[in-house]
Amino acid sequence: MSVSKIVAAAASGIGGDVLNVEDVFSTYLYEGNDTSQTITNGIDLDGEGGMTWLKTRDDTHSHYLFDTERGAGYYLNSDTTGAQAYHATAWVTGFNSDGFDIGYSAAINDDANDHASWTFRKAPKFFDVVTYTGDSNSSRVISHNLGSAVGMIIIKTLNSSDSWNVFHRGLDNGLGTGRLFLDLTNSVDNNTLQFLSADSSSVTFANNAAGNYSGNDYVMYLFAHNNNDGTFGPDGDADIIKCGTIDGNQTVDLGFEPQWVMIKRYDAAGNWYMLDTMRGMPVGSDNANMYANRNNAESAGGEVVRILPNGLQSVVSANHIYMAIRRGTKVPESATEVFAIDTMGSTSGNPAFKSNFVVDMALYKQYNGTQDWAIPTRLMGLKHLEPNSTDAEKSDGTVDNFAFNTGYNNAATNSSYYSWMWKRAPGYFDAVCYSGSTSNQNISHNLGVQPEMIWIKNRDDSGTSWTVLFTSLGARKYLSLDTADGAVSLPLYNGTDFFANTLPTSSVFTVGGGTAGGGYDNVGSSGSNYIAYLFASLNGISKVGSFSHTYGGTTNVDCGFTSGARFVLWKRTDGTRHWEVFDTTRGIVAGNDAYLRLSDTAAQTSGDYIDPYSAGFSIGSALGSGDFIFYAIA
Repeated sequence: MSVSKIVAAAASGIGGDVLNVEDVFSTYLYEGNDTSQTITNGIDLDGEGGMTWLKTRDDTHSHYLFDTERGAGYYLNSDTTGAQAYHATAWVTGFNSDGFDIGYSAAINDDANDHASWTFRKAPKFFDVVTYTGDSNSSRVISHNLGSAVGMIIIKTLNSSDSWNVFHRGLDNGLGTGRLFLDLTNSVDNNTLQFLSADSSSVTFANNAAGNYSGNDYVMYLFAHNNNDGTFGPDGDADIIKCGTIDGNQTVDLGFEPQWVMIKRYDAAGNWYMLDTMRGMPVGSDNANMYANRNNAESAGGEVVRILPNGLQSVVSANHIYMAIRRGTKVPESATEVFAIDTMGSTSGNPAFKSNFVVDMALYKQYNGTQDWAIPTRLMGLKHLEPNSTDAEKSDGTVDNFAFNTGYNNAATNSSYYSWMWKRAPGYFDAVCYSGSTSNQNISHNLGVQPEMIWIKNRDDSGTSWTVLFTSLGARKYLSLDTADGAVSLPLYNGTDFFANTLPTSSVFTVGGGTAGGGYDNVGSSGSNYIAYLFASLNGISKVGSFSHTYGGTTNVDCGFTSGARFVLWKRTDGTRHWEVFDTTRGIVAGNDAYLRLSDTAAQTSGDYIDPYSAGFSIGSALGSGDFIFYAIA
């Protein structure tokens, strides 16, 4: 995606004719309250129709599926063969233009439990739901509005206790000739009888085939398979859902990074895994597992598949079918959608740091203490790094809890702790986990534009500094986030060239590689795992740039903003000076301003270094002379 397209999309507030992933799919986590509540997830179920799937995370209640075709109050359980049941006020009580309402049932709204919901909106080339009555006739045709290749079909009898039939394009004999059962662990049931066939507008059953028995009522959920024909995202050409197979220790290029994955072993018995990045699908750590065929509470388990910037990687020796849904595609229209500052427990309840959006990365510091900074990141799960330190990643299940839609961190109150929070979004910010290699690598990313600043850290090694590439300085200079040092020229004395003398592009960045213990441990040595944070300028929202300043003078830095910068990080490049953090929450005023040193544990101090300026920020006369790089957010 070009810079101009992203900027144009953000400026125009692209909407009506183009759908983003956020418009048609949501993983929404909520706390029960034992009475009733409205789940606002941004999905128009009332006007467009669709299905929502609910499961308590902490208890052994069943999975509950509701859809607009059967109506509010009617539910099915994916982990049982039970017929449809109904209750007017206990379950889903209404479908709204931005979510749904739930009643008092403990199974979906117990105040002692956390709950998960997955909502699928009807949309061409994504999802559809239809109901019908079976007739056992040969070549029975059921129309649908998917308008594309069918990836997976799930069918359930409503008025009798029969298993859930699942047909998937990746099964041994293709869509229709083999089936799985959503409520069972069984391997694929291959049968010479043609169960069904499907095209972009209809499903055709064979005579008396499963899913078309005379006298039975059915619901059918249809999921698309995009094959470079998707119509989503800012340009209206993005794929957002794919169905296929992933075999033992295989990597599958989806063309996108998934946020939600359902997988099932098809050649032997196995559970139906339901995985998502909201509950926890960290790269290199335990997943938060739930199974569509079991009522078990959520549990931590090792990786079965690993999400990549452009697909999936199997980390077990087994063969699975999968359905994968893409991470968000929406270009932000304002900085408040993707950046927030909060103090711990500023308002009561979870999460402790509130953002009003899904947080993907944060900075965290006690402003009046001398302890380390922390960078918790959704992709790392219950682990964080320290930008002022060379330490490897550390675990903290409280600070690093991202299982919230409106912030992160478990409930606590301490106003001396601040957090600065980012959401990943095209053209603005991205985060990538990758593994090192013995040779140079092009690492895929989803920023959609050329990154202007990249922070890289070895997650496993406590002896390696943070390495910062600032694009305007060229591929042969770097800075260290954990030191006050100025820019260092490459290659180093031993010939090491961290970025292979190659600037990043809108789709990849390049890192050098070698054996562990060599010159590339900072960015890409074999046997080590890394994380990279990628920042870019987005019109009216963020600005990555540079300025030169002379002591005693005043320098206005134009970021293209209209109400000034809320956040500014800068670093001197031609001499020694710490990375310094300013923000309007602690004060950017005409006079002394509070600031923290990102590369140091020191408590907050102050100086008249920065002043308000509507287009960005202004440099005060007290700042020493030098060349600086900066990153600002409106």
